[in-house]
Amino acid sequence: MLHRPAELDPGIWIRCARRLLAKMIGEFCYEEVLTPIPQDETGGYRLDLADGVTYRFSARRGSYGSWRVDPRSITPTGDPLHFLTHAHRQLGVTGDTLGHLVRELNATLIADARLDAAALDVGELADLDYAELEGQQTGHPWIVVNKGRLGFSATDAARWTPEARRAQPLPWIAVRTTLAAYRGVPSLDGPDRLYTRELDKDVREVFARTLRDRGLAPEDYLYLPVHPWQWDETVLPLFAASIAADDIVPLPTDGDLRLPQQSIRTFLNTSRPDRHTVKLPLSILNTLVWRGLPTERTLAAPAVTSWVHAVRDADPYLRDDCRVILLGEVASVTVDHPVYRRLPEVPYQYKELLGAIWREPLTGHLEPGERARTLAALIHTDPKGRAFTAELVRRSGLAPHTWLRRLFATLLPPLLHFLYQYGTVFSPHGENAIVIFDEDDVPVRLAIKDFVDDINVSAEPLPEHRTMPEAVREVLLTEPPAFLTQFIHSGLFVGVFRYLAPLCEEQLGVPEEEFWGLVRDEVLRHQDRFPELKERFVTFDLLTPRIERLCLNRNRLHLDGYRDRPQRPHAAVHGTVPNPLYAP
Repeated sequence: MLHRPAELDPGIWIRCARRLLAKMIGEFCYEEVLTPIPQDETGGYRLDLADGVTYRFSARRGSYGSWRVDPRSITPTGDPLHFLTHAHRQLGVTGDTLGHLVRELNATLIADARLDAAALDVGELADLDYAELEGQQTGHPWIVVNKGRLGFSATDAARWTPEARRAQPLPWIAVRTTLAAYRGVPSLDGPDRLYTRELDKDVREVFARTLRDRGLAPEDYLYLPVHPWQWDETVLPLFAASIAADDIVPLPTDGDLRLPQQSIRTFLNTSRPDRHTVKLPLSILNTLVWRGLPTERTLAAPAVTSWVHAVRDADPYLRDDCRVILLGEVASVTVDHPVYRRLPEVPYQYKELLGAIWREPLTGHLEPGERARTLAALIHTDPKGRAFTAELVRRSGLAPHTWLRRLFATLLPPLLHFLYQYGTVFSPHGENAIVIFDEDDVPVRLAIKDFVDDINVSAEPLPEHRTMPEAVREVLLTEPPAFLTQFIHSGLFVGVFRYLAPLCEEQLGVPEEEFWGLVRDEVLRHQDRFPELKERFVTFDLLTPRIERLCLNRNRLHLDGYRDRPQRPHAAVHGTVPNPLYAP
């Protein structure tokens, strides 16, 4: 018998819809896709849409030219689908994009409703561990359709998304080494070393016996977990010939329960937290890209980890002062598709179908009393509108300004040192950056993950790059120095602090101007500590009057839409915005 999911309660739906519409209007205005007409001096605005429909709302302007729309102020309706129906011409969206956008908007709303139906207050959230807290997060704060997950059915979403909060076993497969390749850091230089750590002895024996019972030699195969959805939707249909030839052999599960994290394709081992986190390809379209694993990058992941670790370990400031944690991607198995690998012009999603990356677990890096939370948690608010950050400040016993100084002194120094000293940037957005807190909920150090996808280096050669192995140099993306700073501006300042600053003003009594003054002070403090790098401070200028406006929603609306292409898309650039760190 069919039934209505509990989260599709009328009250929950209306609340989530109004919140999403406020986000849609705010982010589209920020990216200048929409241009509201001011109505008064108290923050009232008007949008004249098609068919004589006019929307009115109140908004506060913030840093980087952002908009903070009050959901309660929106008229005539809080329905984002009604808004989209009348606004799509002003948005410049083509018909094919519009059809998929409606679907993605609905999927995001359903996910928001599921989260809202079981949302905890900030006091309860503060007591959760790292893995549990991930299942409470609401997704990318900037991208409007941030939980579209095109390819998932309603049943899939209820089973495999982070907000489903279901730890489940993953099946494994064996892939013949004619199709699969293994890479590992020196301590895991052979697959047997990885499997000894990851799999109990009896599980390894079952895997080997499964192959021998089919007349196959275990030494000719590599083992890797596979997402059940990916097996059913992608591997079985597209690797059918390889399965028929016993090049790919299904295996049982290893029995460990794994919990999907915010990226959906990354799983924490909840049965054995000391074992690696595993990242698997998932052929769904979510946010900007298909969530597969690119073959070249998967192969190179351990080499990138070895290089980044070597940089950190040889630098006393990063190693001893910052004590920055770099969660390395220490082993990988890539599986080439026998046909698609010969067709470079096909869409990139067909080059990212099967493989696995093993990442160091965070648990082993934490000292007694420390606890970890993703940076995204700091901009989370509970159903009553209370900010998670405000709860942590309350628990710390520190004055808000002091706590924020500690936060910025935790986040910025390692990121700035990698930028200035090594011309290297991570993408420190809310999911990749993890704040480590002491037992009093005071920030003390930073952990960073997702290297091979999100590390960029200066296109202008620096002496520090001479030690970079060729395998790493070939796979890392490069950017001109003037653009390299965008990864800190857009990933951290625009992508996280733009939302944190108004929360701190409203709930901690720290005006936005003072918030950004504290950020600037930390940048200058770091520069004062390393005067020998003064030329690099000019080369990688974070304090320039204006920066380019990166636009994450314009990509979906105008550039790529839902069209396939041979390469992964990138964020759009549209004009410039004032830099709140600039002081004349």
